[in-house]
Amino acid sequence: MNKQIELLAPGGDVEAIKAAIVGGANAVYCGLDMFNARNRASNLSFEQLCGVLRLAHEHDCEVFLTLNVVILEHEFPSLIKLLNKLVNSGIDGIIVQDLGLFHLVKHYFPSLDIHASTQMTTHNEGQIELLGKMGASRVNLSRELNLAEVKSMTALAHEHKVLTEVFVHGALCIAFSGQCYSSSVSVGNSGNRGSCSQACRDEYETTATGHNFPLNLKDNSAYFDLPELIDAGVDSLKIEGRIKGAHYVYTVVDSWRKQMDKFASSGELLSDDSNLHKVFNRDFTNSFLKGNLNKAMFTDNPRDHSVEHAVVKSQAVSLVHIQKAKQDLYDDRNKLGQDLAGKISGLSIEKRRLTLVFSGQINQPLSLNIELLGNDDTDAESFVLQTSSHLVAAGKAALTREVLEKRFKSFNNVQHTLESLDASALEEGLSIPFKELAVLKSEAAFLLNNSVAVVPLVDVPKLVKHPKIDSTSNIPGLSLLIADEADAYLADKTEADIYFKLPESFKAGCDKYIDFLLRNPRFIPWFPAVLIGKDYVEAVRILQQVKPARIVSNNTGVAYKAVELGIDWIAGPFLNTTNSYALLTLQEELSCKGAFISNEINRLQIKNIARPKNFKLLYSIYHPILMMTSRQCFFQQTVGCKKPTIEDGCMLKCTKATTITNVKGVSFAIDKQKGGYPSIYNDEQFLNMDVVNDLSELFDEFFIDLTNIGAGSKVEQNKAQLIEYFEQILAGKNSAKEQLNQMVPLSTMAQYRQGL
Repeated sequence: MNKQIELLAPGGDVEAIKAAIVGGANAVYCGLDMFNARNRASNLSFEQLCGVLRLAHEHDCEVFLTLNVVILEHEFPSLIKLLNKLVNSGIDGIIVQDLGLFHLVKHYFPSLDIHASTQMTTHNEGQIELLGKMGASRVNLSRELNLAEVKSMTALAHEHKVLTEVFVHGALCIAFSGQCYSSSVSVGNSGNRGSCSQACRDEYETTATGHNFPLNLKDNSAYFDLPELIDAGVDSLKIEGRIKGAHYVYTVVDSWRKQMDKFASSGELLSDDSNLHKVFNRDFTNSFLKGNLNKAMFTDNPRDHSVEHAVVKSQAVSLVHIQKAKQDLYDDRNKLGQDLAGKISGLSIEKRRLTLVFSGQINQPLSLNIELLGNDDTDAESFVLQTSSHLVAAGKAALTREVLEKRFKSFNNVQHTLESLDASALEEGLSIPFKELAVLKSEAAFLLNNSVAVVPLVDVPKLVKHPKIDSTSNIPGLSLLIADEADAYLADKTEADIYFKLPESFKAGCDKYIDFLLRNPRFIPWFPAVLIGKDYVEAVRILQQVKPARIVSNNTGVAYKAVELGIDWIAGPFLNTTNSYALLTLQEELSCKGAFISNEINRLQIKNIARPKNFKLLYSIYHPILMMTSRQCFFQQTVGCKKPTIEDGCMLKCTKATTITNVKGVSFAIDKQKGGYPSIYNDEQFLNMDVVNDLSELFDEFFIDLTNIGAGSKVEQNKAQLIEYFEQILAGKNSAKEQLNQMVPLSTMAQYRQGL
C-alpha cells in the first residue's frame, strides 16, 4: 500500500462510535435525529455529536454527519439553524443527497466539506465532473459498480480533486440507491427520507422457482478484494451498518483494520474472515465488485446467517454437536463483547468543564484566566487573556460579577459546562468599555473553538417566488412520453410536447436512435436515471450527433454534457426534486431550464416551493409507478432464467415480464423493456387529476407517461384517447375525469395525499 486508505465506519449511536474508534476506524459517519437516511438507528443529539467530535478527534478519527435525505420546503429554517451550528462544531464533513444543500453550503456555509451520498446514484464520468464543479470533496460511488468501473471513475475523480468511497461490507440493496421507491409506494415510508421499510426483504408467495424471498441479496463483503481496491485508487473503504450495534461495528471494523494493516506491512492478506461470520450477516457476496451478477448473490433467508455458518463450519450433524457449535458461537460473541466493554470503558463524550476567573485593578488590564478540564480531570488546558484597555474608576456602570456572567454565560453550551465564574480578584468599582468585553469574549471563543475562528451567524434571505415564464396563461400545457417507435403516430394527434424515452443500454456504435431522432425532430430526447460505462458514452454520442434543442434528463452526468454542448435541459422526475434550493442548484450550477417536481411529495409540500426566475416547473399526473430498478436480474428467482449470469446481451434483448405477490396479497409487476434494466412497478398507475385544480397556477406543464408496462393486469390503453381526455381536463372539462377513471381502473394518487 503506497498511500493511507481510510477505513470509514458506521455509528448509529454513541456506543457504536466508541466501538469504531477502538476498532481502528479512521473516520465514522453518524446521524442526528433529523435529516438522515437511517431514522431507525438510535442517532445522536447535537450535544452528543459535539462530545463524539471531541472524543474522535482525540483519537485521530474524523466524523462525518449524514444529512443524506431529500429536504422539504418547510424544513429549511431548521436546516439553516443546524448548519449555523455545524460550521462551528469541528465536523469533518457532511454527507448529502439533496441538491438544495449544495446551494446553501456554497453560498452561505462554504467552510463545510460536502460528501456526495450513495443516494445520488453516482456511476458515470459526467456526474463526477459535475460534483467536482459543485464543490463535493468526495463521492460515494454506486455499490453496483464493478472494479474496472470503480478504477475508471476514481481516476477521473482524482483529476477533479474529488475522493472516492466504496462500500466494502454490509447490507446490499437490490435496487440502485436513490432510485428505490418500493417502501414509499407500498407503505408510505420513503427511502429518500431515511424510513425504508426494506420491502426487498419481504416474503412473497412462492415463485415458480421455489423462492419466498426473491429480492433478497446476500450481504456485501470485499474482505479479500483489498488489493484490487487499492489498485483501483479508492480513497475510503466504507462499512454499512448504522442500525447495527456496537458489538457488530467493533467486530467488523477490527477485522478490516487487521486486514489492512497486514497487507500494508507484508503485501499479503489474512486468510481468516471467521469473525465477520460471527456477527449478523446474510452470508456474503462480492459479485457486484467482481462484475459477476449471478444467482448465487441471492439468499432465500433475510435473517441472520451466523448460526447456520457456525454449524456448517463445525461439520456438526448430531443435535448435540449442533448445540455445541451454537454455544461456541455465543461464547465467542460474549468474549468479544467483554473485550469491547473493557476497551471503551474509559471513553467519555461528557462535556469539558469550564472555569472563568476574572481579575484586575485600576489602571491595569482586565485579565481572564480560562481553565478547561476533561470529565476525569485530565486533558486540562488553560489560557490567559487581557484587554488592551485599562480598568478605570466607574461611574454608575461598574463591572460586577453579574455583568460578566450575563456577557459570558453563553459559554455554558453543548461544548462546555460553565462550572464557575469567579470575579473575586477583580477590584470593585471599576469599569471598562463594553467593546473591550466583546473583544475579550471573541478571543475566548476562538480559543475554546480549538483556535478556529468562530463563524458568525448567517441569515439566509427568504427566496422570491417568481411567476411562470408565460404569466399570461393559467392553463398549463400538456406533455407526454413515448418509448416505442410505433407510437410516433401520436404526433399527429396532439400539439403537446412529445418526449421520446431512450433506453438504459445501447449497442456500441449503433446509430438506431440517432437516425430516429434526426427523422423526427419534434421528439425531445428523454434520458434515463442510470447510464453506466459504454451506455453513458453512447448517450453522450446521441447528444453530439443529434444536437437537439432541448432534452429531459434524469441523469446529471448527461445533463452536464448537454450544457457543454449548448443544449437546454429539463431535470426529470427521478432526480427527486423536492424544494426551491434544489431548483436554484439546478439553475445556477447546471444551467437547467426547468424541473419535474417529485411525485413523492404532497400538495402542501409542493405549494410553497419558490420558482427561480425564468424557470419551468413540471409535474407528472399519469405514469406507471416505478418501485425499483436493479442491475441484478429479477427473473432468476421468480420465473427462472437458463443463463447462470447476466450477460451483455441481456440488457439489449431480454423482454421478460411477470408478477410477484407478497404474503399480504399485493401484486407487483416485474418488467424488462428491451434495452432497459429489470424494474418493478406497482400494480396501480399513478393518476392525479386533483393537482390540475389545486396547483395549475404553479406548474407550466403537466405530463403523462405512455410507456407500456407488459405485465400483470395492465392492458395497453388507447393512447390517442388518453391524450384527448387529458387535454380536455386541462381545458376545464371535468366530464373527462370519469372517462379517464373508466379507462384506468387501477390507479392511485396516495403519494400526493400523504407526501413525505
